[in-house]
Amino acid sequence: MRHEPWRYELELDEEGWADIDQVLLALREEGGRWKDLDRAQLGAVIATATKQRHEIAGNRIRASYGHSLPGRLDRTPAEPPAVLFHGTACRALEDIRRRGLVPMSRQFVHLSRTAEVAREVGCRRDPRPALLRVDALAAHSDGIAFYAGNAVVWLADAVPARYLTTG
Repeated sequence: MRHEPWRYELELDEEGWADIDQVLLALREEGGRWKDLDRAQLGAVIATATKQRHEIAGNRIRASYGHSLPGRLDRTPAEPPAVLFHGTACRALEDIRRRGLVPMSRQFVHLSRTAEVAREVGCRRDPRPALLRVDALAAHSDGIAFYAGNAVVWLADAVPARYLTTG
């Protein structure tokens, strides 16, 4: 749902929602561990997922963040924690110091509540990632919009370099 819904013949509305029955049918057609999946099991999988990337509302389901699809999900700005973190490859630091954090091929910049989670994310691109500390409260006070992604992830349109420190 986050990247190639058409591959599974899923139709998303303008806010990224799909019909749960369509999703269940697509998952069952994939077979394997999904071949007997029902609505209650899907709800349990989503509720207990470590990364909490999906949400259910009534008969609809959507990915909460992380889309690489055209268009943009509407988010409601919220006051972030005072400090957030971003893990990144060391080779990206020079560019980040110049441009700040930008979403690149994503819809939003992904930030973490904890240094540990940010470091883990950074390890996907660098075995010894750089850790950036984001002065989210100051950025928010200056008008930078932040959005709650889930209990661990916060999102932003962009974060100027002046709100970032390394370490």
